[in-house]
Amino acid sequence: MKCLRIIIIIIISFSILFLTLDEVQSIEPNHYLEEEKHFIYIAKKLGISVLRATIKITPKPSQNGKSFLHIQVDVNSFPNIAFLFKMNNRFISIVDAETLSPVSYTKEIDQDGLFIKKKHYKQTNIFNHSNQKIIIEKIQENKKEEILLPPSTYDPLSMFLRCHLMDEFKPGEDIRLLIYDGVKLREMVFQSKRETKKFKEDSEINTICLESKTSFSTFGEKEGTIRVWYTLDNKRVPILMELSLPIGKVIFELEEMKDFKNKG
Repeated sequence: MKCLRIIIIIIISFSILFLTLDEVQSIEPNHYLEEEKHFIYIAKKLGISVLRATIKITPKPSQNGKSFLHIQVDVNSFPNIAFLFKMNNRFISIVDAETLSPVSYTKEIDQDGLFIKKKHYKQTNIFNHSNQKIIIEKIQENKKEEILLPPSTYDPLSMFLRCHLMDEFKPGEDIRLLIYDGVKLREMVFQSKRETKKFKEDSEINTICLESKTSFSTFGEKEGTIRVWYTLDNKRVPILMELSLPIGKVIFELEEMKDFKNKG
């Protein structure tokens, strides 16, 4: 029973990371914007691989003088635990390549099992910055809603991309970000600090850790903590992600990273 409880924590955790995760600044183009990148993470408990999360960042050809980045996250359960649950969730964000402000954020949720709530839906959030509103499209319900869009609001994936591509985060500084995750608008304050982090059992890496407290709707708005460790170099590779939740702590470790030259 304890093993099952740990597995449930992991399921909820990675879903929350993307379901809930000042003026927009321009970013100078660099090689990170010119090639496709894949980050593959594995969550394990008691030596068992439970979830595989793949993050893909893809530059898109210029349209009418504007370039975009496509960031996609797939969170899939492993077949060996199919008797407990199955998860095939996808999150997609289209981002302005110059400002890293979101254009759209889509959630495709498909999960079921003994210990998680059955969910199957698709929702798209359109960020209309010129009219300062977010258009929420609920596909299954064939409904549209609009909410106010404060300046410099991000979705969870464009926030992740901004942290990966921009060097504005310095150790010892606090960063305030507004995040809309498709559920509610959240103000998050990230504290940054330099850490030497153990990675892959025996290697130690200089990192910058971004940490923020936030409430989680899944747990009745109880508070938890999100931490992400990036390598302290010009690549800013996200090597570890941790969620400290009201019911436990889960760590996702980078298993593999791939670069692909963009062929247009």
